[in-house]
Amino acid sequence: MTTIRLTNTKTRKKEVFTPIDPANVRLYVCGPTVYDRAHLGNGRPVVVFDVLFRLLRQIYGADHVTYVRNFTDVDDKINAAAQARKAAGDPRPLEDLIRERTDETIGWYHADMDALGALRPTAEPRATEWIGAMIAMIEDLIAKGHAYEAAGHVLFRVRSYRDYGALSGRSVDDMIAGARVEVAPFKEDPMDFVLWKPSDADLPGWESPWGRGRPGWHIECSAMSHELLGASFDIHAGGIDLQFPHHENEIAQSRCAHPEGGFANYWMHNEMLLVDGKKMSKSLGNFFTVRDLLDQGWPGEVIRMVYLGTHYGKPMDWTEEKAEQARDTLRKWRQLTENVEAANMPDPAVVAALANDLNTHGAIGQLHRLAAAGDVAGLKASANLLGLLTDDLADWTWRPVSGGVGTHHFEAMGIAAGPATVGTSQLKVFDLEQVEQKIAQVLTARSEARAARDYQLADQYRGKLLAAGVSVKDQPGGAVWELMPDFDPAKLEAIK
Repeated sequence: MTTIRLTNTKTRKKEVFTPIDPANVRLYVCGPTVYDRAHLGNGRPVVVFDVLFRLLRQIYGADHVTYVRNFTDVDDKINAAAQARKAAGDPRPLEDLIRERTDETIGWYHADMDALGALRPTAEPRATEWIGAMIAMIEDLIAKGHAYEAAGHVLFRVRSYRDYGALSGRSVDDMIAGARVEVAPFKEDPMDFVLWKPSDADLPGWESPWGRGRPGWHIECSAMSHELLGASFDIHAGGIDLQFPHHENEIAQSRCAHPEGGFANYWMHNEMLLVDGKKMSKSLGNFFTVRDLLDQGWPGEVIRMVYLGTHYGKPMDWTEEKAEQARDTLRKWRQLTENVEAANMPDPAVVAALANDLNTHGAIGQLHRLAAAGDVAGLKASANLLGLLTDDLADWTWRPVSGGVGTHHFEAMGIAAGPATVGTSQLKVFDLEQVEQKIAQVLTARSEARAARDYQLADQYRGKLLAAGVSVKDQPGGAVWELMPDFDPAKLEAIK
């Protein structure tokens, strides 16, 4: 059996992965807070740990891996969104508005992550469906002296867990000095965190021994992971931004509530995402949701390829140049593997790369080797292991796809990527990549003419494209082009 080695955040070492039970390998990944669309950074852990899920299934068997990723549907941002709808005149109860908002957002999330080729987890618990388990865990923590009630709140005694800070490598006193902690007069210690808080009539709430209220964020994952995976499970994963305080607090709660268990044996954290070398920020104008990129025409498979081009333990930089390279590579690979049945097993070198701390960059390098060697059956099977070249993601070569200078559309003509035929009365064979390059060249010349205020020349370029069967429309984001049924590649090539 293939040996998997993973970098364990808890020990800061690359370790051999040994599951508690090879017949039931268990993975928990912190999921989204469902108040809005998933941004590009949110998509990275989904894709990264989807590859881990696929690798575990490949090695241990699809029926022997349990993957849980939660939905946080109890949150102040969700409440604020629902309250805004109520303030706008919606007469329905707040609970109904919250459920509608979270149902809508979960639907968006599924659609966007499906577009990235991510497999659905084994279970996707919603926090609101496990309130009873959270209340029971809080009661147990109070009984064991690890939590206390104060001013309608229940708080966890951080100093009651001696190993607090081991995951992030900091002492409690260092954390107090350097962290932004919520100051409240009813806290015994500034680092103590909320397990339960009161709800007034304008907020959602559940009855509890401490009055009507709602759970804190951290207790949700502790309760749900215990109920679905047990007191000990194999891997807990998420973005590096969750390492502290969320994951640190999960460990403290879970180990104190269930000292018989080890909680998670391996911790994995993916690094942050950048856009053109800068942290993604609305103020910088470089903030994108996954849906933004999909709507711009970037195929989900291309976005996935860009994610996987960088090792999960390093910051990932999204650039259009990377996306264009990924698009071109995937188009060539899909041409090579069209109508080819995948090999029974992925190439051993691809599996070995993924087994070495999920080295997706190295695995993609092996895919290039297989393509160059003409092993198309091996290429397809190996790419499938990374969630690439799958049938589910195959439609993008027939639908509009944004490029640097425009959009091309083939669906109406039934043209596949690669050498293709077009027209009913005459056979025409052409290479779509060459067509793209030529159209880009002409549109660039047209753009330069317009910039020089030579509108007559610009119109001539547009007229020549139209005569070749290429329709051009100017939009705020740039020129958008479409191949018409009378497209003639010879006329396009003749444009000077």
